[in-house]
Amino acid sequence: MKTLRLLTAVSIAALVAAPSVASAQQKTLYVAGYGGSFEKTIRDEVIPAFEKENGVKVEYVAGNSTDTLAKLQAQKGNQQIDVAIVDDGPMYQAIQLGFCGKLDGLPADLYDTARFKDDRAVAIGIVATGLMYNTKVFKEKGWAPPTSWNDLKDAKYAKQLVIPPINNTYGLEALVMLSKMNGGGETNVDSGFKIFKEQINPNVLAYEPSPGKMTELFQSGQAVIAVWGTGRVQSFANTGFPVDFVYPKEGAATLLTTACPIAKPNASPLAASFVKMLLDPKIQLVMLKDYGYGPVLKSLVIPPELGKMAPIGERAAKLYNPDWTVINEKREEWTKRWNREVER
Repeated sequence: MKTLRLLTAVSIAALVAAPSVASAQQKTLYVAGYGGSFEKTIRDEVIPAFEKENGVKVEYVAGNSTDTLAKLQAQKGNQQIDVAIVDDGPMYQAIQLGFCGKLDGLPADLYDTARFKDDRAVAIGIVATGLMYNTKVFKEKGWAPPTSWNDLKDAKYAKQLVIPPINNTYGLEALVMLSKMNGGGETNVDSGFKIFKEQINPNVLAYEPSPGKMTELFQSGQAVIAVWGTGRVQSFANTGFPVDFVYPKEGAATLLTTACPIAKPNASPLAASFVKMLLDPKIQLVMLKDYGYGPVLKSLVIPPELGKMAPIGERAAKLYNPDWTVINEKREEWTKRWNREVER
């Protein structure tokens, strides 16, 4: 009987323990980040290895940066997201709102531009915002490649130009650059709004935020020129479609792709581990190859064939860094004005 009672006790203990083991195995990490080709790279190159190494299931929630920031705001006090991958502008807002946890043990050879105050986030790639054009169409029409932000005004592009809207970093940075070229800048965007309203709008086929729809408009032949980033253009070019990226002579704008672990009670340490995996030299080279991201590690040796489009070396040094402190204070006001004056 003693033996039976002992076996029964052991069996019960095993049954009680079993759910906790199962639940540990079924633990899920929620990562919110960009859709499109970026999502594919993360799903193919990062998630499988991370899941295998850490015994965790990773669920990827696709959306643009403002979508992800809105989710964080809506879930305040009950965060479902563990890791956020967003543009630098929304990341500054996320940090200010207290959504980001601290990252310990970041690589010592990070570029200064990749670091955020108190290590509440980190850049995982450097993108340049400039111009994309269809090289085949331009050659057939005998058009010279664009060289300037002012080319967006050229009447020959009537209804063939696509620009992401102002709630997307690419569209916002185009507004800032055009303002800066015409006596303004982050503190005064009146000239940029005037140029968009009067000189660029007639050429715009669509103010399109979706990467998938952007590529569809080019593939269908409806669009031939756009404002976009090196990452998106590199991914599109990798499919074999005839597009190239232009660094405008007045300067391309910096866009940092950034990541942070979300601060919340009982936050999983795996959130920070996922962020740091994105800084692994192998992953940095994958994102350079697949996505045209300029690496954020000083010591990384870049094969020449991978550096054709990305902002590296001299190209990275010449990028214009927008003042996000000013922009984020004005962003809601600019968005309302954009919807009233530009996208009507």
